[in-house]
Amino acid sequence: MAVEKEKLQEESVIRRFYQIILSWDYFALLKEFKKQRNSEKKGTAKLSTLVKVKNRYTDVDDYIATYEPLIFEEAKSQIIKEKEEEDVTDWKLGVVKSWSEADDFHFIEFPCEIIEGESISQNDLLLLSKDKFVDGKRLPTVYAFALVEHVRKFFETRLVRVRLYLAGEFLKFNTDNVQSCPRLFNMRSHVCETERQLYFMKLCSLSTIAREYLAIRTISCLPYKDLILGAVGESFGTEVEGWKIPTPLREYVENTFNQYQREAITAGLSSKAFVLIQGPPGTGKTQTILGILSTILHATPTRMHSKTYELKQGPQLPIAEKQRHWRLASPWLSSVNPRDSVMPKDGDDGFYPTTGNELKPEAVTSSRKYRVRVLVCAPSNSALDEIVLRVLNGGVHDENDRVYCPKIVRIGLKAHHSIKAVSLDELIKQKRSCANKSSTNKQSNGPAGSNDDSIRAAILDEATIVFSTLSFSGSHVFSKLNRGFDVVIIDEAAQAVEPATLVPLANQCKKVFLVGDPAQLPATVISDVAKNHGYGTSLFERLKEAGYPVKMLKTQYRMHPEIRSFPSREFYGDSLQDGDEVKSRTKRAWHDYRCFGPFCFFDIHEGKEARPSGSGSWINVEEVDFVLFLYQKLISLYPALKSGNQVAIISPYSQQVKLFQKRFEETFGMSAEKVVDICTVDGCQGREKDIAIFSCVRASKDKGIGFVDDIRRMNVGITRAKSAVLVVGSASTLSRSKQWNKLVESAEKRNCLFKVSQPYSSFFSDESLTSMQTKEAEPSHVIGATDTVDNDVQPSNAATFDDQAQAEDNDDGDVDMNDAGFDED
Repeated sequence: MAVEKEKLQEESVIRRFYQIILSWDYFALLKEFKKQRNSEKKGTAKLSTLVKVKNRYTDVDDYIATYEPLIFEEAKSQIIKEKEEEDVTDWKLGVVKSWSEADDFHFIEFPCEIIEGESISQNDLLLLSKDKFVDGKRLPTVYAFALVEHVRKFFETRLVRVRLYLAGEFLKFNTDNVQSCPRLFNMRSHVCETERQLYFMKLCSLSTIAREYLAIRTISCLPYKDLILGAVGESFGTEVEGWKIPTPLREYVENTFNQYQREAITAGLSSKAFVLIQGPPGTGKTQTILGILSTILHATPTRMHSKTYELKQGPQLPIAEKQRHWRLASPWLSSVNPRDSVMPKDGDDGFYPTTGNELKPEAVTSSRKYRVRVLVCAPSNSALDEIVLRVLNGGVHDENDRVYCPKIVRIGLKAHHSIKAVSLDELIKQKRSCANKSSTNKQSNGPAGSNDDSIRAAILDEATIVFSTLSFSGSHVFSKLNRGFDVVIIDEAAQAVEPATLVPLANQCKKVFLVGDPAQLPATVISDVAKNHGYGTSLFERLKEAGYPVKMLKTQYRMHPEIRSFPSREFYGDSLQDGDEVKSRTKRAWHDYRCFGPFCFFDIHEGKEARPSGSGSWINVEEVDFVLFLYQKLISLYPALKSGNQVAIISPYSQQVKLFQKRFEETFGMSAEKVVDICTVDGCQGREKDIAIFSCVRASKDKGIGFVDDIRRMNVGITRAKSAVLVVGSASTLSRSKQWNKLVESAEKRNCLFKVSQPYSSFFSDESLTSMQTKEAEPSHVIGATDTVDNDVQPSNAATFDDQAQAEDNDDGDVDMNDAGFDED
């Protein structure tokens, strides 16, 4: 009954969500967005009536009243995506084939031709109109939103079934107050007749936002809702050990993990419902997750160890008589158990071999009394696949400290090719193939379970660990599982909005691990209104701010101590420690020059920010020029950097990244992706490189620095490097920000701030580099040493930025760009 009640509640909630959104006026939303943007520019924005996200909530109603309006604001922005009215031209023609009405909604079907590169899927939001919008001169007068229910084959094309709500519009979110609307009334008259023409265009997918809305509205069903709402008191649980692990596994944990990682893993064995683990850059966050998987999969509840039973025994038989009874009752005690004589074949036991993985499959021993299932989630596909790959390559440890590969399934879209073997689609193909072979051998029609739905259910029920993105964990696939999950682990939890984090928790798990770092990049929020009201705050960050205890990993193994010192002091309370031999392992030959790390700031005097026409992003041409000179000099001196993508060029702005990529190819005659990573700050989180060159872009006399001022972006940008982080920017502009001013001052105190002017060739001249040599420099690393540098550069061989630059380079005796010596392959 409880399950049926929850299902009815979910249906009611999602029905409300669709009613509200499908009643909206698309062109009114565009107008509202444009008006809001203009008022922000003029500084005349009205005070918002929305409630800001709080650390604690009094009850479920308080929680929903805060989040529901913010979710709808985010939904509006996702629908609009900054489209202006004159851009709405991508109309397609359809013809109504059938229509029906049910539960206050209208349903129509129409054929649709889908060309290559296009797609229309379930939960896509379409705009339907009687007339199409032409040349920005005339708006449609009869139009409405429509939600795609399903798409099926229809002769040579596709038949699309959509849902519309045409009863009227709502005042705010009050679905009890429906206001009549002429455009919806006229739309109803138009579509409720077959063979009527209509135009449509795809806007976005509502899958993710709908699942997040459902998670917020059904929070009362969660067993630990009080902990999520209040983040205080008894809901915290206790540190009492609720789970025990066998001695061999405990010894493995003690010998393999550092103090802070062990504390995080041990916290997972406590009776706490929620465990928060903060993993600063390079502290072994993913390795700790593997440790948690090993322990939680092979732990048993403490209560199982505490049960004792007093057995009443009768008189004992003589030992000879006992042995006679044993032989009669269990003849296999002296030979082989008949059940053990038949061994499972590949695939029959739920294990599917993976390419390149030599780990043995899981063998569940008879001594294991308790069995858990784990759901591992992350906000993005890339973050998720990183964990899957680590499990495949490194496995987990069982109760006897033996490494094995558990039965895992990666469910969802866009799985990386490296983990394809355990993706659900691939496993279905394997199972289907085995079923077909079996049916052929038996000359039958095959087992009933050979259909995809049964196969999918069987695979998921067999899996010990299921991997999914946060959004996909709310898909219908999970609702059909025969068994839920005991534990949910969410990686990069600080990069997800709170409603997204709640989606996988609907699987009624008993324990939740939130693993992430609030000091790094936040969740992506499109709506500025929602963002300004705290919608981007993650559940991890909110609980931490409310005082919920957090286990922090404090020993870092990635960065040279000179790189670690600033972020540790500014973002982590000076708590980060260096692992054993980090300094010696991150020491490099280029440290012989102060301008090549471990930490440097290059103050570009002539740098000027600019915004390309039609773009909201920024570029700085002077910084691009300097960075390419810097990169070229590095690979000339140290050719090994040309291979293995050891260098990253990072910028907060996408247009600057595109400019870097274009100029790199013009300069070196090859695509940058073959030798260097050029990416945005958001695109490089989670990565590490030997050298990171960070282009800040913003340079003006009196303007601000935009979202570069977000210290979390600074933290990510300067912690990607193992041996050298080279920051390029305008010191005077950046110093207007409190945090960036500290970074500039830190560079000055450490004597690693360099003021650079054009021509940049003079900065990298032999004399200049010699003056920047460190005292520890070996003679072999001095400029001009034949074993490290090609010093004999000829201007005639130069690959230059452009013709003017080539002429200047010849006059100045500049470094030859072709000295990079890239091979064509």
